Parts: sequence; C-alpha cells; structure tokens
Amino acid sequence: MTQLLSLPMYDVQPADTRLLVDALRQLLEQGGIDGWHYAEPSDRLAHWKAPSLLLSQTCGYPLCALLPEAQVVGTFHYNAQGCSGYRYRSRLVVREADAAKRLADFAGRRVVCNSEDSLSGFHTLRAEIAALQQNGRFFSSLLFSGGHRQSLQALQDNAADVAAIDAVSWALFSRHQPTLLQGLATIGYTAELPGLPLITASGTSAATLRKLRQALTRMVSEPQWREVCARLLICGFTATNREDYQPVSVLVAPASAAASPADKPSSLRPAL
Repeated sequence: MTQLLSLPMYDVQPADTRLLVDALRQLLEQGGIDGWHYAEPSDRLAHWKAPSLLLSQTCGYPLCALLPEAQVVGTFHYNAQGCSGYRYRSRLVVREADAAKRLADFAGRRVVCNSEDSLSGFHTLRAEIAALQQNGRFFSSLLFSGGHRQSLQALQDNAADVAAIDAVSWALFSRHQPTLLQGLATIGYTAELPGLPLITASGTSAATLRKLRQALTRMVSEPQWREVCARLLICGFTATNREDYQPVSVLVAPASAAASPADKPSSLRPAL
C-alpha cells in the first residue's frame, strides 16, 4: 500500500508548498520513510480518513468532529499577526468604511463564511456572536463562499459585510495576492485556539509517528530548511496530541450536537 502525503490547507503559492514537500521527502528518507506519494486530494475528508495517509494537514473542526480515529502528529507555528506558538486566531474583516465598528454593530448585517466545516471561518465566528444573538439569530443573511479567498472577494463586491479570515491565510494573501485585501480592514480577532493539526492514519505505528515528528522538528530547526519554511510563514513545530485540541472540541460541540451524522451541514446555519 502506497502511503500518501499532502499539505492542502495553506497552498496559496503552490510552488512554495512543493518546496516544503521536497524538504520533507529528504528528511523522511533520512529517517527511513520513503516510497510515499504526494497527493492533491479532491475529496479532503476521504483523503484524511484513508488508511494509507502518512501525513496531511487538516482543520481543527474536522479533526474533532469528523476524524475521531486520526492521530495528531503536531502543529506548525506561523509567523503571522494573530498567531502565538502553535495557536492562531481569525481576523474579523470588514470593508474600510466599517473599520470603526465592533462586531456587535453588525447585528442585522450580512456575513460570509468559507464553509461549515471550517474552524477559522465559521465556528470561531459562531462562538463570538453566541452571546449577541436574539432569538437564535444575529446576522440577517449567511453566504457560504467556498474559501477564504472567495469570502474576501465577497466583501470587496459588497455581497457581504463581515467575515472571519484565518490569520495565516490573511498573511499569505498579503504577501502573494495583496489585491484581495484592498479596501478591507480588521476590527478584531476571534479567540485563540490550537492551529491546523498535522495528522496521520490511525494505523500508523508509534515508530513511524516518532519519525514524522523528528523530521518536522528538524525541518523547522536546521538552517538549511529555514528559507523553505519561511516561504510558508512556518517558524516552529510542536508535537501536539488530541488532548491539546480539547478547546476546539468544546467550541464545536454545540454545532456537532445540532446535526446527526446523516444531516448535511446546512442544519447548522441557524447558529449564525
């Protein structure tokens, strides 16, 4: 069985992602792990559930709500405003005309979120407005865009008024696609939570898990990989585990309880 490796979550500049994969290939081979295949999954959830998964990066919500068997390898640190160690936040983003407002001022306005299985773009914002809702509602309408990039475009196009944007995504867009941020402003941040986890299949051996963590630690520590990591704003790595993601489990628990396994994510929409 060929093992699979992917890094799909912050792939704003694919050439930089491939450089990081090349670095990992060298480090993993030196640790005795080779023969794996780099994947660009079209169905991420199925990919993350695959018994052949060697290493990938997922979001905190899928980890805690949809991937109970996956093993956590660790979490990168990112050099971006809103990040601290292996934790991160989302920016509350609006048009510059609304830059002096607070989140509470957006009652009855329009919100755009990337997707209902996103911690940074949906669930953290749901938690922020929980105490502000009246009769279970806060915003007048909710648009799902399909991605942070599309959410920023919706703000620019006046199709929505506020969005929660992953701090790392914002920093990468600022570097590579700055026009996406023109005319937009940050009015605050969501609560700090563990960042996007690196995972491996439930059947990955303890020895292989140890080698994965050793390779990732070397990659962020040894000088020859520093520039490769910096291209993706990576500045550290912590070997986290599921217990470290308990704050995420607590935050998403109300949304997870609102839908049975057969429900589609649309059942969560009234939370906003």
